[in-house]
Amino acid sequence: MTDPLNNRGRKWFEALTGSNGKVDGNPGSLMVAEAVLGGEKAVFVGVAPDANARFPRTGHTEVGLEEGWYGTKNLRAVIEADKNGTKRPIITVCDTKSQAYGRREELFGIHVAAAAIIAAYADARTAGHPVIALIVGRCVSGAFLALAGQANRMIAFDDPEVLIHAMYKDAAARITKRSVAELDKLGETIVPMAYDIGSFNKLGGLHKLLKIAGPDTPTPATIDQVKSTLIEAIADARKSSRTLDVRLESDGAKAFRKASIKVRKMMTEQWAAC
Repeated sequence: MTDPLNNRGRKWFEALTGSNGKVDGNPGSLMVAEAVLGGEKAVFVGVAPDANARFPRTGHTEVGLEEGWYGTKNLRAVIEADKNGTKRPIITVCDTKSQAYGRREELFGIHVAAAAIIAAYADARTAGHPVIALIVGRCVSGAFLALAGQANRMIAFDDPEVLIHAMYKDAAARITKRSVAELDKLGETIVPMAYDIGSFNKLGGLHKLLKIAGPDTPTPATIDQVKSTLIEAIADARKSSRTLDVRLESDGAKAFRKASIKVRKMMTEQWAAC
């Protein structure tokens, strides 16, 4: 398993930027840095473990109130700074456990904080910033929605430690009143129920599934490999639509998301008829 205090996301953030991502005024869990990528400046964002987290339900890479609000502040600053010039790419390095589950978070409106950062990413994308999610570890539930869901392109490591899903397997088992073994069996025939990254890739959401030698220990060779993939994804995003329609246009989506595509088509037709 990845080290909870020095997680894979932090390692890759530092390897790609040469920075620990600490910015005055930001919480210790939020990493933000600018680095050169493919001959241009790019903004990197990530969430890291923070032993001194202000809220007790954060600190182990959860996206909570501060991560949502301060992340929004930093993204809005990038959008404002680039409004009349070149739109810098925004790369989010994701190894994030989940959203923060806590009574304080609920009382103070974690749903609003999460919505704010989601809106900031969406506004950056529609303004012309190539938004790329680099998923190197876990990206589960509200953390996926907050940090990766609005990306023009998603890239994931092809590795057993990588997990993209609505919820963890034990929680899904409790909710569906099945055993974990039964869920695994369902995942063999129902692709969205599966938990391996290969099955997620079949749904068509990923731009690329990237095989990395030694993903827990970045090396000059693997760093160059990831950077080359990011540069290609940025170029692809810039020459394509700023919408997320590409996720339903892949061969995987056409094969495994037929119902989603049909529902969207029907909704669009009914909306136009109103």
